[in-house]
Amino acid sequence: MNHPSQGKGALKDDPRLRPYFKSEGERRALTQTMFNQAAGGYDSAESLTALGSGAWYRRDVLKRNGLSAGMTLVDVAAGTGLVTVAGVELVGPTGRVIAVDPSPGMLVELRKKVSVETIEAFGEAIPLPDAQADFVSMGYALRHVDDLDKVLSEYLRVLKPGGKVCIMEISRPRGRLLRGLLRFHISVLVPLMARLTGRHADVQKLWAYYGDTIEAALDPETIMDALRHAGFADVGCSVSLGIFREYTGVRPA
Repeated sequence: MNHPSQGKGALKDDPRLRPYFKSEGERRALTQTMFNQAAGGYDSAESLTALGSGAWYRRDVLKRNGLSAGMTLVDVAAGTGLVTVAGVELVGPTGRVIAVDPSPGMLVELRKKVSVETIEAFGEAIPLPDAQADFVSMGYALRHVDDLDKVLSEYLRVLKPGGKVCIMEISRPRGRLLRGLLRFHISVLVPLMARLTGRHADVQKLWAYYGDTIEAALDPETIMDALRHAGFADVGCSVSLGIFREYTGVRPA
């Protein structure tokens, strides 16, 4: 019997997503186009979404999960480098950071902030040799992968034995009230504020899609099962404010 997520992305079959795409190929093309178009205004919208806590929170997550000086970090779906910048601070001058993202527009914005190695690629096929990284991070992008099992297997492959993966994600709150508030904030309020402040118009479409993908995201238990299925040990999931999750696992020695 196949694993429940085998050959599938990290989204359920949800009617909210049907207006966006009809196949996985269309979904990949759509998301890449949206990220490229919204790259210039992405950071401004993200700061509105995080209400000013984003940079502090990302750095705290990486530090709490063991990223430290001298390590090699592979930041997958690095986007404009919001997690990458925090990683560079923590690994210091003796460490190494590699930013991986399929969007050339996003990587252009990343390079304006920080000087690191960049690779234009999808997480399902990372063009790095085996056992390169002490730590693999992914910030709020698991919902956009084509094949959950394949991407997690790639994370395991590029990690050294004993290395750790840390996937940050926004999850669907269990309570209806909090779920409605989150959806209103991400899908309505942030795009509206971005427009009123003269920021990038293409952000509106991307953030509406964000809200729909959060609603359609796989349950945390399914993601943890997929991590175990990929070969990770010590799999865990912590949650803050009922929304922000950190999925972690270790490549066995």
